[in-house]
Amino acid sequence: MSTKQQTHSGFSRWMQHKMNARMNRKIRRGNGSFMGMDVLILHTVGRRSGEPRQTPISWFSDGGDGWLLVASGGKNGDPDWFRNLMAHPEQATIELPGDRPVPVTPHVLTGAERASAWDAITTAQPRYGKYQAKAGREYAVVRLTT
Repeated sequence: MSTKQQTHSGFSRWMQHKMNARMNRKIRRGNGSFMGMDVLILHTVGRRSGEPRQTPISWFSDGGDGWLLVASGGKNGDPDWFRNLMAHPEQATIELPGDRPVPVTPHVLTGAERASAWDAITTAQPRYGKYQAKAGREYAVVRLTT
């Protein structure tokens, strides 16, 4: 068995960039919904490149004035947006539909806080529970606050 880390193909990465750009345009025009979920644009800085990144991502209410994100996906573990966010948390901003970017502070939830947030997320979108079961790992849950 090979220990070589799998990476996305050039075509796959190109397609993802095109789809992200399209979704970002929709969000900026005020349409922040995809597959029945609320979507925002997360602005981060590339952990290796230092280049700005803009990722459309679904979010869930934290019951207050914050946003919950699930670090699902990622071919070899955590998704790039999560790794970038954790590498440069002080540079994170979000764009809600039709609004300008606002700075946010990320907090990775643990213990009872994570469990409570996860229950709310999987109640709103049961598919996340199924995704996590297939992934064989616990997804990080991030609370963003202003």
